[in-house]
Amino acid sequence: MPIISKPKVVVLGSMSKMPIAGIVFITLQYVMGLKRLGFDVYYVEAHARTPSWLMKDEHDDPSMLAASFIGDMMRRFDLGDDRWAFHALHDRGQCYGMSESALREVYREAALIFNLHGGTIPRPEHYQTNRLVYVGTDPVADEVAVHHGEQKTIDHMAPHCAFFTWGENHGNPDCGVPTSDLFKLVPTRQPIVMDLWEPFHRGPATTFTTIANWNQPWRPVTLNGETYYWSKHLEFLKFLDLPRRTNQGQQDFELALSNLGDDDRRRLLEHGWQLRESLDFTMDVDTYRAYIGQSRGEFTVAKDQNIRLRSGWFSDRSASYLACGRPVVTQETGFSNILPTGEGLFAFSTMEEIEEAVDRINSDYGRQSRAASRIARECFDYRVVLGAMLDHLGCKPAAPAEIER
Repeated sequence: MPIISKPKVVVLGSMSKMPIAGIVFITLQYVMGLKRLGFDVYYVEAHARTPSWLMKDEHDDPSMLAASFIGDMMRRFDLGDDRWAFHALHDRGQCYGMSESALREVYREAALIFNLHGGTIPRPEHYQTNRLVYVGTDPVADEVAVHHGEQKTIDHMAPHCAFFTWGENHGNPDCGVPTSDLFKLVPTRQPIVMDLWEPFHRGPATTFTTIANWNQPWRPVTLNGETYYWSKHLEFLKFLDLPRRTNQGQQDFELALSNLGDDDRRRLLEHGWQLRESLDFTMDVDTYRAYIGQSRGEFTVAKDQNIRLRSGWFSDRSASYLACGRPVVTQETGFSNILPTGEGLFAFSTMEEIEEAVDRINSDYGRQSRAASRIARECFDYRVVLGAMLDHLGCKPAAPAEIER
């Protein structure tokens, strides 16, 4: 039998733009999953944005910091010292990690190039082989822009050969997100590498938590004369009385937040919420996982855009809670059309539905925890999620016995 080399795959991402642990895990679970499935995987940042998030003062070299951060993450998760590049297109085009010539060769040889979040502006070296794949993790904005004929978005998406969306309800009768004949979006979701999360499951715990950016007053979209909002604080405020109402105020809820103003902080505390600054622990991958694993479960909301348009979006962070065996109570976006709910995972639209979900979790926590883990394994495991994507793309790695070792 001839020896066949592992096919190359590139994941284009943006860990250095926002090196919060959640973004790291969104990205690395694609990289790790594809590697475990038998591909030779390369991680590349070529987003042409200054990674200012990493800078501590004006004298820092952001490109060097970004390269150091990416290299550390690749080593931390055994993904290879020679399998990454930071292409500083925002600066003078320097290439860190792999050389520019090696990077161009990888692009030419890659069986697939995944543009994660659709966040990298396509360049000729990305799409000249017609293997660039769009992976949209925030549905609504791009779909609405294409619907309105916005040329900038159309030009951004056009070089891709296939299109995926985390809006899993896309195209269903109850989904209001526009479809397009130009770009046929295929539903997908966050892939999970279970062994990254299972060791952080620490007993039954007492407090429902979540991690969120409180106030983001940008990126509203208008569709058919209605405005749909991005910021989650608008949804949290609809359930302000939750800590007082649930189990006669005996159930604790904590919000780990960034971008929280003083007035809203006082308001949340007055209504019984526990608060924590999310940036105190979300910069470290282990403390981030420990926070999730030491929670009783997740209570969270979604963005108005996804709720009213019923995109079917489901949070990567909520998938991580499930993988830790933590039940999730989250706002309905249409995902219940696809994912199993009622045990381990609960979709809500009203305060009463939240209260019922919390009561069911607390009445038999062991059963609900096992159900959460089961949903993570059956619905989010990288073999399930990436396997479906690869089937759609008609791309499979060589059989293990044929791979050159």
